Amino acid sequence: PYYVDLNQNLFLQASLHSSDPNLVLFVDTCVASPDPSDFRTLAYELIGSGCPKDPTYSSYYSPYSSVSRFAFSAFSFVNRYPSVYLQCELVVCRYLDYSSRCYQGCINRFKRNAGS
Repeated sequence: PYYVDLNQNLFLQASLHSSDPNLVLFVDTCVASPDPSDFRTLAYELIGSGCPKDPTYSSYYSPYSSVSRFAFSAFSFVNRYPSVYLQCELVVCRYLDYSSRCYQGCINRFKRNAGS
């Protein structure tokens, strides 16, 4: 476990370990929950569809395309629950494959009106 106080910055790094240098790593989704087996009922979305959902989220430069770095500030879950768990979904793509999910970046999905 990593112990933090409310509003303390947390820095995360995800690394892809591969002998192929032509791969890119992209953080698509990152959700926090006090329950390690349920990331839907009581969850806090940090990143969704590649879009930052938390106002304290910041991405950081990495000299390697196989490394993704970001940070956010500890939120109110920290004071209400003894532990908070993160679940992140990452995508691996070919370098310079502009049709891949990695190069699409943030995707805002709008819901349609069910009216006539």
